[in-house]
Amino acid sequence: MITVAHEALENLVTEMIGRAGSNPEEARQVAHNLVEANLLGHDSHGVGLVAQYMRHAKTGTLTVNGHVSLVSDNGVYLLLDGNMAYGQVTGGEAMKLGLDRARTAGAAIVGLRNTHHLGRIGAWGEICAQEGFISIHFVNVIGHKPIVAPHGGAEARYSTNPYCTAVPATDKNPMFVLDMATSRVAFGKARVAYNAGKEMIEGALIDHHGLPTRNAAVMFEEPRGALTSFGQHKGYGLALLGEILGAALLGGPVTDPVHEGKDTICNNMLTVIIDPKGFGADIPFASSIDAMLGYVTSARPGEGVDKVRVPGEPERETGADRRANGVPVDPGTWALLVEAGVEAGMDRHDFDGIAV
Repeated sequence: MITVAHEALENLVTEMIGRAGSNPEEARQVAHNLVEANLLGHDSHGVGLVAQYMRHAKTGTLTVNGHVSLVSDNGVYLLLDGNMAYGQVTGGEAMKLGLDRARTAGAAIVGLRNTHHLGRIGAWGEICAQEGFISIHFVNVIGHKPIVAPHGGAEARYSTNPYCTAVPATDKNPMFVLDMATSRVAFGKARVAYNAGKEMIEGALIDHHGLPTRNAAVMFEEPRGALTSFGQHKGYGLALLGEILGAALLGGPVTDPVHEGKDTICNNMLTVIIDPKGFGADIPFASSIDAMLGYVTSARPGEGVDKVRVPGEPERETGADRRANGVPVDPGTWALLVEAGVEAGMDRHDFDGIAV
């Protein structure tokens, strides 16, 4: 495992994204978002995506230096098109427009369709929570072959279709951020395991026969297998809501054979932004959260567990450790970074000497 200081890693990725055609501000935004995912322990959404992003920029399935455009504006409803620009840019622009509307209207319902990969969806929830708003996000993922099998199925039919809800911090508790793929694990976790030569956790994968396997190669080598949904039929149902609410409702593309062969990552996202004071300033929302979380986390820890945690807490703990001690990058992912950089005109020596 290679360990890199997060500042050095962000500078390196900024250089790489810039060499793929992005202006300095866009390159910085993309790099910051990716490295932040690594810092929080979500390596699946971190720098392991850089080579893929750069390839999409080169082939034109990603619009470099693009922005959102307004499709329709109707009261609390805002519909935006991402024009297949970097999701790290369009996601931020969509949240800014949504928050501006929520401040005046008390709520906002924002549709963002046809954007390149939005990265870690929790990042957009955190922006809303930091401004004092609750946000709910439904997302679908298309642009490549399906990778998740429906519950009861033996072959893939859709993608990891994430779901997120973020709630502002109280005086006693940090912001609550539930951010998850509707598959048993994120696809990027299979990529990390494959690059590192490690097995996946039990129950996350099936092979091309539909049988359980721990071999991550089934996601990258023929014959292909599939990821499974989390919670069996429950994750499957939530994934379909990502298609229905995150895409179909917005007029965005849904999972079907037409969109399987484009070699890109296209996201559509429905975001609902809510002012916690909307039902009345006298509702003890924050104190109720504090009382509930205090009681829930007071449960006696199970065997092998030091304490009961809430969503967002593992990320904060991992972030503190990695900011202090560096970001681990497996050798396979590092090799892909080096090769992508060299192909873009960087020198191999640019990657030397930045490990902690």
